[in-house]
Amino acid sequence: MQLTNQQIQLFHEELHGFYREHARANLPWRQPELDGSFDPYKILVSEIMLQQTQVNRVIPKYLEFLRQFPKAVDLARAEQGAVLRAWSGLGYNRRAKYLHQAAKTISMQDFPQTITELVKLPGIGKNTAGAIMAYAYNQPIVFVETNIRTVYIHHFFHDNSNISDAQIIDLLDQTLNSINPREFYWALMDYGSYLKQTVGNLNKWSSTYSKQSRFKGSIRQLRGQVLRELHEGDKTIKELRDSIADERLPAVLEALLKERMVQFANKKYHL
Repeated sequence: MQLTNQQIQLFHEELHGFYREHARANLPWRQPELDGSFDPYKILVSEIMLQQTQVNRVIPKYLEFLRQFPKAVDLARAEQGAVLRAWSGLGYNRRAKYLHQAAKTISMQDFPQTITELVKLPGIGKNTAGAIMAYAYNQPIVFVETNIRTVYIHHFFHDNSNISDAQIIDLLDQTLNSINPREFYWALMDYGSYLKQTVGNLNKWSSTYSKQSRFKGSIRQLRGQVLRELHEGDKTIKELRDSIADERLPAVLEALLKERMVQFANKKYHL
């Protein structure tokens, strides 16, 4: 879809008009350092936490996590169990493991400053890398996530379905503010979040959309239960079975051991 100058102008007026009135300027990961720069490590932490987790749940955990691990080197030196305990409550615990592994790499070198370098870090895909480039370095990198899809589907794809990310990327290329991409993406995040609350889930018209599986009773929930039990201390298999009456427990423990999310020693499981 080739946009006219008028279409681009109208899009920017709508987007930035909303942002002027409703910007979430107080989000902690949007606060610059004293010299006006943005710490890429803090941006990395926020982006990993914000994957599949709502902003209001992330804010207190983000602040608490950075108090405990203010620099990448602090996180790299920590035991994985301490990292998982600090992460507790956010879910998708593999993210904590990936972040811990990434910190170990970062602490031994300068923080990556290109997409190519960033995607080499554990748990960092192209879109997360693009977000880090935009927010940490104010680089005009194109990336797509749910809020961005929401805004472009709302504005350009009325009554359409099976909308591909390639179509969204084409429009992003045409409309991206290359002078201040950081603020442009903040505006997209805030407007997309607002549209989700008021218009509904427009991502269902995207070709990438898949309905999230039910959490209650899922393996994901069971994994979380095991990790919460181990947050409280080391447990034998009997102690875990006393707390978690689920026949899938042995298989989940085996998977967690294989992933090195938990350890087993002296007849007890531990983080």
